[in-house]
Amino acid sequence: MSPTKRKEAFIQLGTFLSQFTTTGINKKQDIPHNDLFFEAFEMQIKRAKEYNGWFTQENVLYSLQSWSQCLTEDNIQKWCNSYSFPKKNLEKKVAVIMAGNIPLVGFHDFLCVLLSGNSIIAKLSSNDKYFLPLIGKYLEHIAPAFKGKILFTEEKLEDFDAVIATGSNNTARYFDYYFGKHPHIIRKNRNTVAVLSGEETPQELKAMVDDVFRYFGLGCRSISKIFVPKGYDLNAIFKAAYKHKDIIAYDRYANNYDYNKAVYLMSLFKILENGFLMLKEDESYSSPISSLFYEYYDNIETLKAKLKKDCEQIQCISSNLDIPNAIALGKTQSPQLWDYADGVDSMEFLLKI
Repeated sequence: MSPTKRKEAFIQLGTFLSQFTTTGINKKQDIPHNDLFFEAFEMQIKRAKEYNGWFTQENVLYSLQSWSQCLTEDNIQKWCNSYSFPKKNLEKKVAVIMAGNIPLVGFHDFLCVLLSGNSIIAKLSSNDKYFLPLIGKYLEHIAPAFKGKILFTEEKLEDFDAVIATGSNNTARYFDYYFGKHPHIIRKNRNTVAVLSGEETPQELKAMVDDVFRYFGLGCRSISKIFVPKGYDLNAIFKAAYKHKDIIAYDRYANNYDYNKAVYLMSLFKILENGFLMLKEDESYSSPISSLFYEYYDNIETLKAKLKKDCEQIQCISSNLDIPNAIALGKTQSPQLWDYADGVDSMEFLLKI
């Protein structure tokens, strides 16, 4: 299958996914194989929380909508124009070990492997194992040449040429031990931070807080820590967060809130809280669910140097300040196709193995 045909297949997939948005599920006319797949996707969306309690319908639809918005002809062409694709399939078998912290978190790797002309052997997380196989089946129907190039397995990974693995800092050590002799990308824990100037508008703060609560804070692009100037009024964060107050009605989130609050109080840590979000001054980057760490800074240049030094712990930085590669407030959960996890260009890697 030519690169053009592969691109066309994913553009059609984007059109199919456009039926599932945060404003509703609406079946459209003239979408290929809708008769086979629309109801299957709709059922899986509605049942997702049965298999993973964190996969609420709102968050699943947000993920599907985000990918639909990425998979347009303009976006795919802009992205692919940076690479030289061979005319024939590369025929390399790429094993991809996927995380399951948020819906379709492994889709970008899936997309890169197939679009590069390689074959994928995907080992799905038990927390997110239903959507990608459905997408794989849809692709095989609109582009039969994908048949035989998409394999999902729960068995031991064997007979592969390269590996992309995503996990924790602990699992990364095992991945490196088992897969180090193969061409590989191995990802560890990373977190997203926001740097505030103190001059943000209420709307900008609300946008930033959206990126705190999206996916309950489970994604690596969920803001887990904020840097604020000395003397910053943290009540501004609580005011911006108020629209998310109903999140505490969700049992899993509430259980984490109660547990973490108890741990903080028994440890005599000083916290600020409003009944559904806790703010804790902490130098760490990874805050637990229902918590947001904060740290004061005196000098923005000193802070820039710190962030540069700690770059391997940071997925992305959200700020309206002049910080290298910073993402606008409210945009961390809407990555583009060319925004690679950990800053590693996986498409370039796949085209060279």
